[in-house]
Amino acid sequence: MAKLYFRYGSMNCGKSTAIIQVAYNYEEQGFKILLLKSSLDTKGNNQIMNRSNLSRQVDVLLPPNESVYQYLTNNIAAILVDEAQFLSPKQVDELYEISKLKDIPVICYGLRCDFTMHGFPGSTRLLEIADTIEELKNICKCGKKATQNLRLVNGVPTFDGAQVVIDGTPNITYESVCGECYLEIKRTRTKKGAQK
Repeated sequence: MAKLYFRYGSMNCGKSTAIIQVAYNYEEQGFKILLLKSSLDTKGNNQIMNRSNLSRQVDVLLPPNESVYQYLTNNIAAILVDEAQFLSPKQVDELYEISKLKDIPVICYGLRCDFTMHGFPGSTRLLEIADTIEELKNICKCGKKATQNLRLVNGVPTFDGAQVVIDGTPNITYESVCGECYLEIKRTRTKKGAQK
């Protein structure tokens, strides 16, 4: 029986590179895949893009309220999902069902939590029901394992705002940091804010 996989990591840990490679591996062996990305991820439009300038067109830009089932066709060997944190819990449930009832492996790549250390709805559901959960590692500037995503507005760390603001939006960038650095930056920013 096929599995639902969730491969997560902080930003810039290589998720996009990994999914492009997995898609290539399947297709090189003659297998048909379905490559999905949430339409909430506007970076690259209908492309998966990585930091090394590799890109890959997706088969479907999936809106938040659409069913995954409508995109199933015959002979799909695997479903690959980029930016899975943006899926709805219902879409994640559908992917789980597809892996079990259609015997199609589903491999999802995404963030575990947002810049405030709160889970995304899609990621939270994946953590609850995925058969296999794997962490893709990244390194903080201090040398420790990066686990958190720090949002910067005009280069300044922020801990307030909408959950979804895509990297590359004007003045918005993200940095992967370890838990200790995240908390120290947050403490420093909160202290500066209180002194104003």
